Amino acid sequence: MPNIGPVELIIVLVIALLVLGPRRLPEMGSAVGRTIREFRKASTEITDAATIDTRLDAKPATAGARPSSSRLTNPATDDPLDAEPDGSTDRA
Repeated sequence: MPNIGPVELIIVLVIALLVLGPRRLPEMGSAVGRTIREFRKASTEITDAATIDTRLDAKPATAGARPSSSRLTNPATDDPLDAEPDGSTDRA
């Protein structure tokens, strides 16, 4: 990748000033700045999403598995509920 020194940068700015004019040069500079910020933000979000996906793939499959019991329990107290697996109740 070529290195841009101070002389080359000044030449580019003078050419941009001649082409765009003194009124539009600040507008173009802010538009370029916004574009670079949005690009960095998007690339950071993509990198973060890829990192999260990699972490999720590394977890064992049994981490979110439900218990294999056929009896339903109350999650707050772990007491068995009166419902059968088909949805009926035992009460007479």
